[in-house]
Amino acid sequence: MARSKVAVLRTSPATVLRDYHRLLNLAGYQDTIAKDKDTALKINISWHFFFPGASTTPWQLEGVIRAMKKDGYEPNLIHGCHNRTVVIDSHLGERENKQINVIEAHGLRNVHLYEGEDWVNVRDAVGDLQKEFLCLNEVYPRGFSIPRRFIGENIIHLPTVKTHVFTTTTGAMKNAFGGLLNEHRHWTHPVIHETLVDLLMIQKKIHPGVFAVMDGTFAGDGPGPRCMNPKTKNIILASSDQVAIDTVAASLMGFDPLKDCKFIRLAHERGLGCGDINEIEIAGDLEAGRERWNFDGPFREMTFASRQQHNIYWGFLKKPIEWSLKTWLAPWAYVASVVYHDMYWYPIEGRKKLYQLLKTPWGRLFDNWELLKPDSEGNGYPDLGSDQRRMKVTTDHIFEVIRLIGMAVAESPEWKSNRGRKVCPSCVGPSCVHKSCMKEGK
Repeated sequence: MARSKVAVLRTSPATVLRDYHRLLNLAGYQDTIAKDKDTALKINISWHFFFPGASTTPWQLEGVIRAMKKDGYEPNLIHGCHNRTVVIDSHLGERENKQINVIEAHGLRNVHLYEGEDWVNVRDAVGDLQKEFLCLNEVYPRGFSIPRRFIGENIIHLPTVKTHVFTTTTGAMKNAFGGLLNEHRHWTHPVIHETLVDLLMIQKKIHPGVFAVMDGTFAGDGPGPRCMNPKTKNIILASSDQVAIDTVAASLMGFDPLKDCKFIRLAHERGLGCGDINEIEIAGDLEAGRERWNFDGPFREMTFASRQQHNIYWGFLKKPIEWSLKTWLAPWAYVASVVYHDMYWYPIEGRKKLYQLLKTPWGRLFDNWELLKPDSEGNGYPDLGSDQRRMKVTTDHIFEVIRLIGMAVAESPEWKSNRGRKVCPSCVGPSCVHKSCMKEGK
């Protein structure tokens, strides 16, 4: 049996486009992603505001699209793909993170899964596989919906290298969380590791090709995936093995993947991929693949918000509070998240970190993205422009946060159902998929 392979390369703004093309081919993506099928580029937006390391970078998306076009993939069979949550505005996020600039520049379709897409019950999509789920049958006794368009199309995940306060690290496997689970995905937090394994099983069933391209130009340490301590690492990774790429990323950050990341261990034990770093073939820059960054991890200095999340899902607040997150009272948590992260942490705690990182080469590439062009050979961006951003707390930001608070309430599935929308606790999307619910008018 062939060993799992993860491609790892060092990169720089001047060579990043050439490096992404080499990376994808080192990882053998053309053997995984068929050219005659639609391919979703599953963009990651962990924060609608730009923060280094949190979300898919524009050069990551640009590099993948250019590589695919150069290798003969038809642009009309490639599309950007977004999910949303009640605390993350994907439309704001694709603008603030400059992903929409890339999609539009290449004339690709841009799919927002919660807008006009058909949804189907997962049991209709995967059949008897649902009997093998570790936890989702218990979390959603009546099943849950997944996007119908996912069935039969390739998917390329575009995560970043970062830590996570629920799963220690997050990457390729976690990137499926938003697209495959409905807006009640917070119900799975107490069993998040088992959930990621179930989602990987679903992906292997419904997608003819699953691939991941991970950006570690900025890498996030600390209480991710938002309130992080970003670091410049100049590393990019790719693999057709979702478990293996998460394993290599976790190892780079300084963790023991099988010991510190339960989701990796569970997936490895079930043969869904390789979680043993000693059994993974590193292609490309072997020295870079052996680096150990000794990150502090997400639990050493947690934020106030992350400590309370742990208390609610696993600690002393579980009994008195967790029940409310499955009722019409749930929006209190969404509002609290927006107020803490968007109104307090980002402009106050995050401002200094962001300002310093925008002075780095990658920060200047992001800041000036709309103004820059690749060199004539298409290798990358040798001219990064000037250091120009000065982040200030403006009235526009305050009004934006107020809008986001309103969105967190108005778009919450719990309140939608109370307004007579056809949404039940096990279904989400344009309407409920359960015939029994439809009959009962739920």
